[in-house]
Amino acid sequence: MATLNELIRSFEALWPLSGAESWDSPGLVSGDLSRHIDRVLLSVDVTHELVVEAAGKYDLILAHHPFIMRGVSTLSQGTPKGRTLSTAIRSDLAIYSAHTNADVVTHGVSSTLASALGVEDAVPLVQTSASEGHGRVGNLASPTTLGEFAQLVARVLPASASGVRVAGDFSQVVQRVAVCGGAGDSFISQAAESNADVYVTGDLRHHVVQDAREQAHLNGGVPALIDVSHWASEWLWLETAAKQLRNMQPHTTFDVSDLRTDPFDFVVTQ
Repeated sequence: MATLNELIRSFEALWPLSGAESWDSPGLVSGDLSRHIDRVLLSVDVTHELVVEAAGKYDLILAHHPFIMRGVSTLSQGTPKGRTLSTAIRSDLAIYSAHTNADVVTHGVSSTLASALGVEDAVPLVQTSASEGHGRVGNLASPTTLGEFAQLVARVLPASASGVRVAGDFSQVVQRVAVCGGAGDSFISQAAESNADVYVTGDLRHHVVQDAREQAHLNGGVPALIDVSHWASEWLWLETAAKQLRNMQPHTTFDVSDLRTDPFDFVVTQ
């Protein structure tokens, strides 16, 4: 078995902390660096339900989203963060995260999403170095319609209450595709500049989409926008990460949690 410190060296070889955005907070949240780690559970988020699931079965949670992103004034067990972290510590369960530093790498979050959707020869949408960057853009093997592509997105991603929402003409032809796992509304203009026919990302808001579509109508309706669950768009990467880690640390078990940490539970339609 590897120690937590040895595992962290593997994590940071795959997802260097230097690749994280300045506002981000990846890395170790809790845990004894000298402790031997036998089993690791991968998840998009760290929630109390996930910690309870992992307690007694796993030694470490490797999450995509940092558990503590912004400063907190208390970790009292009467607060959500305090309750979850206290449960983890009592269960001797370490917590580590790889966030934007796992977004930008060659086999990162957006790269995994692009590959799953059949996007070929994908390159970073917004470069941060010669070979890395946020989002991906490339081409499908053959053109399809926006409606058919949206149906593919729905089949590929794990089910979520919010489903797949589309802004664009159902019959519009698409072949060049831009994607960004997680919340990618800040890269809509780059998707347009990349000549993408459609941009797939999460957490799109009313005014952002409305303004983007008004601009797109000046350019023949492109790019169309596909809004997906933030959680679903990043969940696919967990198995990619697990496979990489199994090769690097063959004596440690790496499992992907099936627990849906998307905060939305159901949707009501008229």
